[in-house]
Amino acid sequence: MHKSTMMLIGSALALSFTAGAAVADNEAGEAVFKKCKACHSTEAGKKKVGPSLYGVVGRTPGTLDGYKYSASMIEYGATGVTWDAATLDAYLTKPRDVVAKTKMSFAGLKKEADRQAVIAYMDGLDDGHHDD
Repeated sequence: MHKSTMMLIGSALALSFTAGAAVADNEAGEAVFKKCKACHSTEAGKKKVGPSLYGVVGRTPGTLDGYKYSASMIEYGATGVTWDAATLDAYLTKPRDVVAKTKMSFAGLKKEADRQAVIAYMDGLDDGHHDD
């Protein structure tokens, strides 16, 4: 085989593996998100007990139109923070350590792998487009 053919085959295998890993990560995140589904929707504009998490990555906490947030969540958002991977990781570890008087009664996700998977899943919900 020619060297260029071998490189092309190697590149194709690497892309295939990467795509497979992304699907596996998305499935893992969706599985962890089942713990969140009782209170949160992944559809734009569809709130439940909690706000929709569609487009949450990159959003300012406490700002989704149509949802009544606690004063402490609104104050937290007013500090200039956004829901990025690091902020979500801290919040999902133990929500009340980040926003003491949050309305969210969820205790948190103890496993780092679960938090990373669900954050990646939520990040992929809207393909990076934010409507809020």
